[in-house]
Amino acid sequence: MDERNEVLLIDKPLKWTSFDVVNKVRWAGKYKKVGHAGTLDPLATGLLILCTGKMTKQIDTFQAQEKEYTGTLELGKTTPSVDLETEFDAEYPTKHITQEAINQVVSQLSGLIEQIPPAHSAIRINGKRAYESARKGEEVIIKPRQVDVKKFEIDSSNFPQISFRIVCSKGTYIRSIVRDFGKLLNSGAYMSSLRRTRIGEFKIEESLKIEQFLETIAERFSMNENLNNQQ
Repeated sequence: MDERNEVLLIDKPLKWTSFDVVNKVRWAGKYKKVGHAGTLDPLATGLLILCTGKMTKQIDTFQAQEKEYTGTLELGKTTPSVDLETEFDAEYPTKHITQEAINQVVSQLSGLIEQIPPAHSAIRINGKRAYESARKGEEVIIKPRQVDVKKFEIDSSNFPQISFRIVCSKGTYIRSIVRDFGKLLNSGAYMSSLRRTRIGEFKIEESLKIEQFLETIAERFSMNENLNNQQ
């Protein structure tokens, strides 16, 4: 195995876990050590920073950087996980919701805010992942945390679907913003799509899809093999 020290930008596919990507890259690239800088939920896509070798020491630095997301939320229904990982559990009215009310909620959920992470999250509580307890129907108590939502832009032209772009600090849960968005409108909401488009200065346009990464690695190994044969 190789001890290359690299930063890899991968466009995480839908339904893959972040660890699925790590394992695929480790196996395909024959790396000794690989880690990711910031989990993406299985139903989210987008930028995943992978560090190999000694660059894994930089993971905390990358995780602390500002992040940007785009996505859609749907008003009028909820799910326990606040996305489509779980089934709908309730329906709510939406006819009373005005554009003025939506704009007010966007303002309320912008800047420095207190938010409670979703019960279906990877946060550890007493050594156990929160989602493990939530999936069993157990009560999950998570303390609120302060996060910074630096930009929150929306397009409600397809109401009750609302498209958004959010720029935020480390530790911000977009599903919590969606959950609170619905509650503040005296309704309900769930996240129907999410894509991470930037981490710090790294942009999704600079990333490789898994297929492209595999092709790049195959070409690299082929070149190395040819060079070795010529020596």
